[in-house]
Amino acid sequence: MESRLRVHGHPIQPMLVTFPFGLFVSATIFDLADVVGGPAFLGEVGYWTAVAALVAAALSTVAGMVDLWDAAGDRTRRTKITFNLVNAAMAGMFLLICLVRANSPQRGAIGVMLAAELVALGLGGVGVWLGARLMRQFEAGRAEGGDLDALGEVAGATVEIVPPRA
Repeated sequence: MESRLRVHGHPIQPMLVTFPFGLFVSATIFDLADVVGGPAFLGEVGYWTAVAALVAAALSTVAGMVDLWDAAGDRTRRTKITFNLVNAAMAGMFLLICLVRANSPQRGAIGVMLAAELVALGLGGVGVWLGARLMRQFEAGRAEGGDLDALGEVAGATVEIVPPRA
């Protein structure tokens, strides 16, 4: 997986994708607790967690679009496009759920919304599988570094922006 945005040679987007997915899972857990009879504030927490996940998903999508900018037109590019579309579809489903909940006084979830969230998370699971596939392709394409010294100092991490290929 060729990436223009990197930290110590590792692509940034796969790192960023973990945040929205984890937040969407957390939001769904809060909503599940709300739907099965937990305190009403859990629905509110689930709503705002989903909103935070949408912000993180937007940042991840921007990083994904930068990586696609000059990617070669091969199987990896198709996987990258599918990966980004799947993650965008998951975020889109949560966006629709958040828009419906925004007008509710307590922003709590109902069973139908919870079911839609679970479907979105299933779609997100496909995105996780595609992301793992991209990372295996990236690792296979990297030069044999071998040891941990190749990672460099974590405290001195810098972000690299690789110029487009000519």
